[in-house]
Amino acid sequence: MRRPIAPICALLVLLGGASWLWAPPWAGASSHREAPLISQDPTVDNTDVYAFVSPDDTSKVTLIANWIPFEEPAGGPNFYHFDDTARYLIKIDRDGDAVEDVTYEWTFRTDIRNTSTFLYNTGPITSLNDTDYNYRQFYRVREIVNGGATTTLGDNLLMVPDNIGPRSTPNYESLAAEGIRDFGNGIKEFTGQRDDPFYVDVGSIFDLLGLRPFNNAHVISRGNTAGVDSTGGYNIHTTAIQVPKARLAPTCTNSAADKKCVIGIWSTAERRATTVLTPGAESVSGNFVQVSRLGNPLVNEVVMNLALKDTFNAVPPSVDRTVPAVVERVTNPEVARLLCVLYGIQTPGLPCANNTPGTRTTARNDLVAVFLTGIPNLTEQVNSAASPSEQLRLNIAVAPSASICNGNVLGVIGGDTAGFPNGRRLEDDVTDIELRVVAGVLDPTFNVAPNNKLGDGVNRNDKPCLTSFPYIPTPHQGYDHDHHPNGSTSTP
Repeated sequence: MRRPIAPICALLVLLGGASWLWAPPWAGASSHREAPLISQDPTVDNTDVYAFVSPDDTSKVTLIANWIPFEEPAGGPNFYHFDDTARYLIKIDRDGDAVEDVTYEWTFRTDIRNTSTFLYNTGPITSLNDTDYNYRQFYRVREIVNGGATTTLGDNLLMVPDNIGPRSTPNYESLAAEGIRDFGNGIKEFTGQRDDPFYVDVGSIFDLLGLRPFNNAHVISRGNTAGVDSTGGYNIHTTAIQVPKARLAPTCTNSAADKKCVIGIWSTAERRATTVLTPGAESVSGNFVQVSRLGNPLVNEVVMNLALKDTFNAVPPSVDRTVPAVVERVTNPEVARLLCVLYGIQTPGLPCANNTPGTRTTARNDLVAVFLTGIPNLTEQVNSAASPSEQLRLNIAVAPSASICNGNVLGVIGGDTAGFPNGRRLEDDVTDIELRVVAGVLDPTFNVAPNNKLGDGVNRNDKPCLTSFPYIPTPHQGYDHDHHPNGSTSTP
């Protein structure tokens, strides 16, 4: 038993938690610390991307990119903020050619009112223009169309402070409300700290693909217990924008069968090519270089090996079809072998006997379409078959199935075509979706227990969503917060 388990330790380091749209639906954390270089550069680490038709205004699409993983709410005296020397982008492909047609760009500058104190704030912050708000960031948002025409949507916008505690930020919800900007033309925007809406049992999954509700079935058996939300109690920083559908897909006929209604979304961060360090200071120069990239969650964690992770973060979707390792990892998913070795579970095309995988008899071509081209009759784009690429794809003609955060958390495999992997909503349980799809639930033969029951026991976020834009819950405060709330012994 030890011989097959030993190499699994190395493999599990790659596992995160994400989607089967771009990659095999494998379990783990989302895109937090997914590559060697970005793990050393958290302020530009893109943790998650969400895209969905806004339930409270179905004429608009909400696009969200989250940054800075595992923000400890009590992270003073220097609380979390964006990097003034970087730029943060959300990109939209209208026609499936793997090249962005619309880009939303955020850049930042820091202003410290009083440098003679160590305090982030010198008294309670009761409004954004409060003079007690000492360590401030201002930002600019621009829209770039077809790589050329540029419109400044907002400039010198003061970002909402972090949620320090009852003395420093006594009415945080009202402060955050001041940070919701109306740019006109139907566009709203919010930038600032939020609760991390992604939920997953990272601690167990990275412990040899442990699923606490199925501990007894693991080859290294333990008693079944409730899942633990490893990201619970942590915050992130978000860049969120709500845009009219017509601005993103102007030729969409509002028919779900119209491929022109499908947009591809991914987010990137860029830094200047050169950084020079001097005692107590640094300066940057040169062209911007892409250092982080994320469409669907988990693509870099699981598909790319360690030698290619940093490269993947630096290249655009248009080169994805030239990377042979991507197709190989999709058609012959390694996690399917893990399910056999660790749980004795057989998956499509991979015999499993006595916790030992046999020789693969068929490639997992069922995953290829959803990985690179979109799902036929749902998220396939006009040219995506000719230009396969990793993007989070959203059919904007599919109406929301429920109010915010009340959709079926299993998304499409749960019968809810408005959910993941048709875009990604805040409530979508991408970890359980991935586990079940790699276990073969798209094939009726394998849509049986235990394959269609797999899950980590964390079935919802630790905080409720807001009912209106930006929807992501209020961040945890530094003074009083808890980490790792328990989930359930059951799965959706």
